[in-house]
Amino acid sequence: MGQERWKLAGGELAEKSVRLQGFLEQRDAAGVLLRKTQNILWATAGIADVRLLGPSETGVASLLILRDGRRFFLSGSNEAERLATEEFDGSGYEQASWPWQKDALADEVARLTKGGLVLADTPGGAFAATDLAGLQSPLTLGELDCFRALGRLAAEAVSEVLDGLEPGMTEVAMKARMAAACLDRNLEPSVLLIAADERIMHYRHAVTRDGVLRKYGMLNLCARRWGLCVSLTRYVHFGPLPVELEERFAAVPKVQAALYDASRPGASSAELYRAAAEAYAAVGFSGEENAHHQGGPAGYGERIWVALPDGQQKLTNGLALAWNPSIQGAKVEDTVLLVDGKIEPITQTLTLPMVHTQVGGKAYASAGVLLR
Repeated sequence: MGQERWKLAGGELAEKSVRLQGFLEQRDAAGVLLRKTQNILWATAGIADVRLLGPSETGVASLLILRDGRRFFLSGSNEAERLATEEFDGSGYEQASWPWQKDALADEVARLTKGGLVLADTPGGAFAATDLAGLQSPLTLGELDCFRALGRLAAEAVSEVLDGLEPGMTEVAMKARMAAACLDRNLEPSVLLIAADERIMHYRHAVTRDGVLRKYGMLNLCARRWGLCVSLTRYVHFGPLPVELEERFAAVPKVQAALYDASRPGASSAELYRAAAEAYAAVGFSGEENAHHQGGPAGYGERIWVALPDGQQKLTNGLALAWNPSIQGAKVEDTVLLVDGKIEPITQTLTLPMVHTQVGGKAYASAGVLLR
């Protein structure tokens, strides 16, 4: 089974190998050491997951990719057999391990590289710290397909849970249902902001506490699979929306649509921030951009960067975007792809209400509130 996965990902793995080899040649380095789990998942097309502790930045193994084309996975002896059998079988990676009681990573890397310059995605020791984010863009065709599948599964999970919410449920019970719906689909929930009623109105990031759903519930999910991450937020309201919320939910889709319309290859972080600020002013909520970030590109992380007033980063073709404009108590958040200069939604919940907004002659869809 493991060998088959590596075969199916052959094209994507080859493309990433080319990027890494070019990276090493440009820097005249003997090799690069990958310790961050998000970079290991990127390099292995989402196949090799070396985590035991979910939130940890690093796992129980590292990858060493050499300029001469050889590749190694490195670990202590206590993990080596499982990794060889379940994660790297058929991968082309050679195994290098040491007694688990020792901290021998640096020595093993030095042995394999014969003392040459080694770049690393984490600082420390004799390694030269480097940033690999530039290698992860644009997304490969395989990653785009994985993003589409991930977005569909996450949307299904949120729709299922939202439709089953009832007054009297605790925020903890709502969170449990959301986590279960994700795990049933082999998705890893990395952010679960589940809240009800007044807490939604008070906090932009309403971390689950002891609230009880009476009329207004929020599901805010970030979900991961294959190392990739999508984000979406949905709301349910029992009975008609209060006028205040109705006005806010009429406004935020227009801000999101303005951000979508401004999301073109070459657009800078500062330009996108300005697009949001101008859109808030146009819908009568000037300055709302100061209350919370508006989102930005996603990938092997919930956000790679967020739009800032003086941000210099630029959008490229072939990436994922998660914009999340909000006015206190109301937010629209979805993940889309930017492909060939066009916005492609991937987390739409088609069984729930949708709002369509025209900007620049184009129609953009946002999620509405489910009224029950």
